Amino acid sequence: MSIRKKIADSEAVLNWVARRIASYIRMVNRNTTWQRIGYDELDALVEQGEPVIVVLWHQRLAQSPYFFPLDKGRICSITSAARAGSMVGRVQQLFGMDTIAMASKKRHVALSREVLGKMKQGISIGIAADGPRGPERVSKTVPLVWARSSGKRVFGITYSARHGREAGTWDRLLMPRPWRNEGVFLCREWTETVPRKASEEQVEELRQSLQQHMNDITAEADRMVGREPWTPEA
Repeated sequence: MSIRKKIADSEAVLNWVARRIASYIRMVNRNTTWQRIGYDELDALVEQGEPVIVVLWHQRLAQSPYFFPLDKGRICSITSAARAGSMVGRVQQLFGMDTIAMASKKRHVALSREVLGKMKQGISIGIAADGPRGPERVSKTVPLVWARSSGKRVFGITYSARHGREAGTWDRLLMPRPWRNEGVFLCREWTETVPRKASEEQVEELRQSLQQHMNDITAEADRMVGREPWTPEA
């Protein structure tokens, strides 16, 4: 094993990097004037012990530790078991979130069983609809499967910030400026019902509906802070 790989796989190094990323996220949160919009229903459900499914775009992960009311209930984030996804999980754990690593070798049935078990304990579930490898802003069907199996309500959550830049990653991760910034957290329920015995055509229609819901609220958040909303490539 090369020295570079040993360093990259070192628990001490990984934990140090996670703490630095968490410090940046806290600095952004502390030095930004935030609006928190549309959370009344979600807050009430979580406070009553009712778990929900939270969906976001991978591009808006940078402030995800502040998406959910952790003072009212628990949430478990689904991350990739790959190195980048593992780092996301480490960072989110520093904020008090639970995580489940979605290994490529783990069968979807086993993952779904683990997720449903969390929800039965009253723990909400958070997932990037287009993650962990994209394509950018193309929703997977996984949130629909969990909504159908659990019967739990689905909330799309996003954020935007007036000052920030997009990283050169597949998702164009939004990195807010960590000082003198303005931002918004926007939460809105996706109100479609996933039938227990949905056909492939119905599932595809619902997938597109959820995808459009996420794009709509993200564009709305961007406009609220003066950012140019994302548009799909031709």
